Amino acid sequence: MLGKKNFKPVTLADRAFFELHYALYPQAHSDNNFTSMVCWNHFMHYRYAYVKKNVILECTAAGVTRLHPPIGPRDPELIGEVIQLALDMSDNNKPLMLIDPETAKWMKEIDPDLMLVPDLNHFEYVYRSTDLAELPGKKYLKIRSQINKFRKNYRYTVEPITPEKREEIMEFLVKWCKCKKCDENFILAHEIEAISYALEHLTELPLRGLLIRVGSQVGAISLFERLNTNTALIHFEKGLPEYEGIYKAINAETALVLASEVEYINRESDLGISGLRKAKLRYHPHHMVEVYSLNRRTCFPVIK
Repeated sequence: MLGKKNFKPVTLADRAFFELHYALYPQAHSDNNFTSMVCWNHFMHYRYAYVKKNVILECTAAGVTRLHPPIGPRDPELIGEVIQLALDMSDNNKPLMLIDPETAKWMKEIDPDLMLVPDLNHFEYVYRSTDLAELPGKKYLKIRSQINKFRKNYRYTVEPITPEKREEIMEFLVKWCKCKKCDENFILAHEIEAISYALEHLTELPLRGLLIRVGSQVGAISLFERLNTNTALIHFEKGLPEYEGIYKAINAETALVLASEVEYINRESDLGISGLRKAKLRYHPHHMVEVYSLNRRTCFPVIK
């Protein structure tokens, strides 16, 4: 029977294991991505079990523990055990989360009484890389105008992020945090810690990055990687608000690099933040990575 004893912490040493497993079972959602897990481990506390050739992820944030569905060959008995363990480990109303549509359909075929609810706050925005790089047509007119204004107003260069630039990027993040009042927003504070981890382990992770230097100062950064065969994932993107249009510029510069490599760019979810949702919608996503959560009130009896 699946239990807590099967789980162990996700660490940097597990990279090869996850890369091999995800080569067999490619992931579309950033929360299952190895880099995401190790960078956010200080807050999300990821653990995993490997059972019956399946990876089962567990995360605990702010005292709430949830499981992700098994990643691997379909096994009705195992999904039943995962649901039972999720119910036992968490009193949250959605103890099993990030259920992709195909898995949700399979679970409903096994037990039609299960209620799987769309988790809109964790839907991820996916764009055509060429759209973000070229910004074609009238729907991108305002964004193109903002980028052109930035290019006119500032002398800047675009550079790859390398380990040697870590110290000055950290200085940039300190300045960014002061602008955004990170000390008053625990999510932003945790995000800066995640970026710091990514920069510290840049050569140990499959990360790449760009920075925009305005004059001699770092004004914006982006960190990204290949998520699967046709999609790149933007992990972090930050810019100093004093440079009007710089967010639009770093977005476009990153897309220009990726457009020759992948068809799509995943820019993660909006976490239900209305301002972030509006900003992401302005770029006209091609599609969303949809996910569902299991409503615990429908879980008795558990799938057999």
